[in-house]
Amino acid sequence: MIDSTAVLGVAAIALGMVLTPGPNMLYLLSRSITQGRAAGLISLGGVALGFLCYLTAATLGISAVFSAIPAAYTALKLAGACYLGWLAWQALRPGGSTPFASSRSLPRDSSARLFAMGLTTNLLNPKIAVMYLAMIPQFVDSDSGPVWSQSLLLGSVQITVALVVNAVIVCLAGSIVGFLSGRPLWLRAEKFVMGSVLGGLAVHLALDRGRPAVV
Repeated sequence: MIDSTAVLGVAAIALGMVLTPGPNMLYLLSRSITQGRAAGLISLGGVALGFLCYLTAATLGISAVFSAIPAAYTALKLAGACYLGWLAWQALRPGGSTPFASSRSLPRDSSARLFAMGLTTNLLNPKIAVMYLAMIPQFVDSDSGPVWSQSLLLGSVQITVALVVNAVIVCLAGSIVGFLSGRPLWLRAEKFVMGSVLGGLAVHLALDRGRPAVV
């Protein structure tokens, strides 16, 4: 039986990551603002499929490669830390911006293209790769039952949290941007909070010495 602490831990990490700026948030915000809520939700469908691809890969044992080759695992974590650090700098630097402040007009795309771009954006998102290949495996306990079933459950928790939060962001994108655009102090506070959280995640990931469980 999987420990509830593991479920809560994955849920907390998933919530923290989905609330920080990244490729998925930027894409969903830009589409929701420029093409409407329906376009944002279609794009979110593609993002959801990307999550399922990562979950399938993890369940089939991709993380075993990183357990067997520590250097590859370390390289992935450091790459993820550098990426998160770059995002933090983009938010905190003078004149920097976040998705809520930098959404721009984009040409209208078909539903198929919206879905495909959502999928592609998620598959190429370093934060999600790190989540599935470096973070979730650390919550898997070989003494708590089949590792593959734990991976499925914990991955499902991450997907649920991410989709619910992203759906809310898509539905409220226009209102959020409208609120922040007229309140520069709120916008600066949003940038500081997002940048600080990203920087903290980058440092934690870079200094972590854990190794993934074999899924």
